[in-house]
Amino acid sequence: MTPDDWVRRERSFRGISKRLAVKYLENLGAERVDDDRVEADDWTADLSAQTVGIGPSVSLTQVDLVFEGDPEVLDSLVERFAQKAMRAGG
Repeated sequence: MTPDDWVRRERSFRGISKRLAVKYLENLGAERVDDDRVEADDWTADLSAQTVGIGPSVSLTQVDLVFEGDPEVLDSLVERFAQKAMRAGG
């Protein structure tokens, strides 16, 4: 499968730091390329972080991820990442 056949999935996770998100992605088989990108053989993920308001006085870090990869592995990968992130954040 070539990158031309890859699909894209975008997800956001609140209450988790970008550093921790990178660690989880590394545990799923990726290598950090730079501060905003990890790569594996059949997928990549680009990360960004922002602070979002929750109600009038509470704010959380939100990590936005753009996954691209082999459609046969990507949905499972995103789900495994989501499970890790939900345990850490919200």
